[in-house]
Amino acid sequence: MGKKLRSREACKILDIHRNTIVKWVEQGRLHPYRATPTANRKYDEDELRRLMQEDEEVETRPDLTAVYCRVSSAEQKTKGDLERQKLRVLEYCAEKHYTVGSVVDEVGSGLNDNRKKLLKLMRDAAEHKFNRLVIEHYDRLTRFNYNFLVEYFRSHGVVVEYVEEVLEESFEADLVKDMLSLITMFSAKLYGQRSKKNRKKSIKERYKKIAESEEFKQAYDGKSIGEVMEIEGM
Repeated sequence: MGKKLRSREACKILDIHRNTIVKWVEQGRLHPYRATPTANRKYDEDELRRLMQEDEEVETRPDLTAVYCRVSSAEQKTKGDLERQKLRVLEYCAEKHYTVGSVVDEVGSGLNDNRKKLLKLMRDAAEHKFNRLVIEHYDRLTRFNYNFLVEYFRSHGVVVEYVEEVLEESFEADLVKDMLSLITMFSAKLYGQRSKKNRKKSIKERYKKIAESEEFKQAYDGKSIGEVMEIEGM
């Protein structure tokens, strides 16, 4: 922990503007210290220097754009949907005069949270390999929780832009495929749980019939199933 500085002291020693300190606090990056609830705010000098260094690194990062394109099925890729999507996004980048450093295309459901290329793109963002991500429209990144991914990229200094706000007609068919995949996944889980529950119920019923038999009562002198299982080490 560094020396505790008042706002005026921090601005003088570190040669930063008070508005910069206010911005860092509002962003949740800087945490003021108070000796008592009524005392003036103070700031940790080491934390202030670290934030200054981070901002300097952001300013010196390369202005590079990454492009991410996705279709849900191999059939769509075969039909050329993926290539046409890439062309549209690259045309947008050219119009904006963006320098494109990488183009990532992937085949997979927008519901799949384990897409290898998207995960690699997220790791690249954490390593500051680009500062802008361009997609055709928001559902190309993910079907649900889009804002969570945007916030993740933003936390690493990456702005997410999408080309189209109005989704094309093929979006509906694409969404149906993803929803069917989701229903299939949940159905499999549901039937698996039911099957497991039914197996447990069947075992309990068999034990109950055995416990009610005369042979069981004679062998274990009226003990419960739990007691018998303990005796037998089950």
